[in-house]
Amino acid sequence: MKDVSAVEIPDQAEAPWRKLPVREVGDGFQLLSGYTILDLTTSVAGPYATMLLSDFGAEIIKVERPNGDDARHWGPPFLHGHSLWFTAVNRNKKSVVLDLSGDDGRSQFRELLSQVNVLFCNQPLDIQRKLGIDYDTVKAIKDDLIFVSITGFGLDGERSDLTCYDLIAEGYSGIMDLTGAADSAPQKIGAPAADMLAGQDAAMATVVALLAHERSGKGAKIDVSLAESMTRFLACRISSYLGSGEIPRRSGGTDSVIAIYQSFDTADQPLNLGLGSDAIWKRFWHAVGDPDYARRPEFASNVDRRAHRAEIVADIQKILLQRTRAQWLKIFAGARIPAGPLNRVDETAHDPAFQQRGLFFTLKDGEQLLPQVGLGIRIDGESSTPRSAPPVLGQHTEAVLSALRRP
Repeated sequence: MKDVSAVEIPDQAEAPWRKLPVREVGDGFQLLSGYTILDLTTSVAGPYATMLLSDFGAEIIKVERPNGDDARHWGPPFLHGHSLWFTAVNRNKKSVVLDLSGDDGRSQFRELLSQVNVLFCNQPLDIQRKLGIDYDTVKAIKDDLIFVSITGFGLDGERSDLTCYDLIAEGYSGIMDLTGAADSAPQKIGAPAADMLAGQDAAMATVVALLAHERSGKGAKIDVSLAESMTRFLACRISSYLGSGEIPRRSGGTDSVIAIYQSFDTADQPLNLGLGSDAIWKRFWHAVGDPDYARRPEFASNVDRRAHRAEIVADIQKILLQRTRAQWLKIFAGARIPAGPLNRVDETAHDPAFQQRGLFFTLKDGEQLLPQVGLGIRIDGESSTPRSAPPVLGQHTEAVLSALRRP
C-alpha cells in the first residue's frame, strides 16, 4: 500500500474527496490470482460481486454493450465524466465492448469464454437464451465453467420472468414494512441493500465453487436472486414470526428482541445504545451512577425488561439528557457498553478510524483520481489496494481481443 501525501488534484477544490488519503494503485491481494472472470453484468449487484472477487486478486473482463453498463449513465453526480455509482463498484476491471446481438460479437464472446473460469450475467433467462449466454449454451462451450446468474427472482419459479430492481426486491422481502417510524409509511433502506447483498452472495458462492472445482474439476450453476438475498437478510425476524405467530411492526428501530436497543437523545446529539446482556445491563447502571437500578428484581432478565420497556426507556432518557453525546460515549467506552453516534454520510466518510483502516481513499491511477470505498476486510494486517481505477468504456477492447488473435 502506498499513500501519496501531496498530490495536485485538479478541479473541485473543496470537494470532499480531496480530504481523503490518496492511494496509488498496486498489486493488492493475490488470493484469487490466476482466476479470470467474464462479467456481462450491469447496474450494481453483479458489478459489486465481481469487484469483490477482483479485490481478492481475480482478473475481471467486463463485457459491455456499445452504450455501456447502465450505471455509467446514473447521475448526477458525475466526477471527471464518470458516474460515481459506476465507479463505486467497478475498480480492477478491463472494459471490452462487444455487441452480442451480432455474429462477430458472439464469436468473440465464445473465444473469451473458452479462456475464463467464471461467467457472470444478470440478464433474465429469456434474454440469456436470446444472446446465447444461458447455462446450457455456455456449458456446451466450456464444460467446467462456473456460471453465475444474478436476477430478480431466480432462473425458475413463477416470478422468474419478472423484471426487478433493488426497490422491488426490498418490497417483496418485508424489510420496507419494518423500516420507519410506527406512524410512517413503509420505507426503502437508504442504500441498494438487495443489490449489495445479492452481490455478496454471488461472490461467496463463486469462491466456494472455485474451491470445489479445484477438487473435482467440475463447473457449477449458481443462481442468485435479489429477492431471496434480501429476504434472507430478515432471517431473525422471519424465524421469530414463524415460531411465535407474532408479526413484527414498524417501530422506528425501538422494538427489538433486546429490550434496550435503540436511539436516545442527549444534551446535544442523539446516540445509539444497546444493552444486549445482563452483564452490560449492570455495567450501564454503574456507569451512569445508579447501581441500585441494576439490582431491581423486576428488571432482572431481558424478558422482564421487555415487559417494562417503556418505563426503562423513560428512565434512561432522563439520565442521558444530562450530558452531551461525546461525554456519554467516553463514559460508555470506558465501561464497555455498546454505544455510538448516528452519523450522517459525510461524518462517516471522514471518520478518522475508518480512514485509518483504509476504508475510504482517493485512488490514483496515472493521472486519474477517483474516490473509493475499500473492501473493508483486512488480511495479515493489510487492507486491499486496488490494481486499477474503474475503466473507461471500451478501454481494453483492442488489447483483450488482440490477445485472442495471437497464434
